[in-house]
Amino acid sequence: MKKINYSLLVLSICSTSVFAQQADTIKKVVPEKNALKFNINADGSHYFQATFLNQTWVRFNQSNDGSTLFSKPVDNTFDIGLRRTRIQLFGQITDRTFIYFQFGQNNFNDVAGYNASAGGTGNRKIAAFFHDALCEYKVTKGNQLKIGGGLTVLNGLSRFSQPSVGTIMTMDVPVFLQYSVDQIDQFDRRLAVYARGQIGKIDYRAYVSNPFPISTNGSPTVNISTNASFVNVGAIPNGHGPGMNNQFGGYLAYNIFENESHTTPYMTGTYLGSKKVWNIAIGGVFQKSATWNLSSDKKDTLYNNMLHLSVESFLDMPLNKEKGTMLSAFAGYYNTNYGTNYLRYNGIMNPATASTATNLIQSGAYGNAVPMFGTGQIVYTQVGLLLPKKILGEKNGQLMPYLSGQYADYSAMQHKGVLVFDAGLNWFINGHKSKLSLDYQSRPTFSKEATGYITEGNRKSSVTMQYQIFF
Repeated sequence: MKKINYSLLVLSICSTSVFAQQADTIKKVVPEKNALKFNINADGSHYFQATFLNQTWVRFNQSNDGSTLFSKPVDNTFDIGLRRTRIQLFGQITDRTFIYFQFGQNNFNDVAGYNASAGGTGNRKIAAFFHDALCEYKVTKGNQLKIGGGLTVLNGLSRFSQPSVGTIMTMDVPVFLQYSVDQIDQFDRRLAVYARGQIGKIDYRAYVSNPFPISTNGSPTVNISTNASFVNVGAIPNGHGPGMNNQFGGYLAYNIFENESHTTPYMTGTYLGSKKVWNIAIGGVFQKSATWNLSSDKKDTLYNNMLHLSVESFLDMPLNKEKGTMLSAFAGYYNTNYGTNYLRYNGIMNPATASTATNLIQSGAYGNAVPMFGTGQIVYTQVGLLLPKKILGEKNGQLMPYLSGQYADYSAMQHKGVLVFDAGLNWFINGHKSKLSLDYQSRPTFSKEATGYITEGNRKSSVTMQYQIFF
């Protein structure tokens, strides 16, 4: 009996040893997955993939003068919010067929759904929606020509009008380049058919879209005045004005070094040294009779064409591969024409709800809002430097300080310059997959005197910390 027990003990030890060795072998042989990807065919050229993004913000903000939060005056605010929460589902289903969906929500903080003008009522639970839903067919074997359609971010003004938000370098994108966001589009997306592709060093995209009427954006429509606003087609007497006209746009870039990624219509913020990219681009957007305004004597209704033009350059390249350093830089000039004195204040995930000030330029100029969109000229630039790996150690990620600046000259602001600048630091714990960012922003404030003259007030600032997980 003892011999049998000893035999079983030896067999058990040997089996445990064998299984342990097999487990070690499996650990060494099976690599960690870089993506949640299901291969449809043997070589992986046909696949379906899922990605997840969450950007949590913790922010301290100096309020614009007169700001209130839930009817109480606030000189400053502290808020926690979800800047973006997204799910992407996409795949190359056949050699020629690509499908893409994006679902999620934006700007979800403690005031989400709160409507001060409606007595504080609202619904915080309806923020999630489809951002994108498109089908695309590859006409050529390579990337020379792809034709697609559906609900898409693709447009013609700038790379930051169609940004891959999970890969941006700065805390946030320059939102003024999402020129009609939530006015006649769905959070910068539009129902469109398009063509895009790469021919040699040339990267191009062109589209035609059906804009949404502004009356369906969920906010009260703006009454027509002597300053241009988007046409409210529901308020035009039948037969006495234009309907919703199609919008056209195109973007053309020349790549001096490597061509950029071309899987989805989104454009990368920074490749963190994995590619050597430098391109020069031009873009444009046009929509006939997109806005309207009253004549100076308020007797006639005038219609304005919307035309935006851009020239920009993007540089993103490694400096020293051994040290892991790289440089990312961008500069762009934009001529935006919405019509006579068009202006729109906007605050990103605005932490306030209203204002008691009587000298506001617009009713929405509270919290952290600035004159973000307008007829005029804008210059935007950003630069960042990825520091050597050795600063934190090989396995502890890398640091990337950055600066960005935006200067706008809008006619409705009586050509008072609107200067917003940011200084920040990224800690790429694991590239874009796990990123901690700290950002300081300085912005201007303005008021309008009884005479109509605009004056600039004290500058305000905010400090924001973001943790991003993107997989």
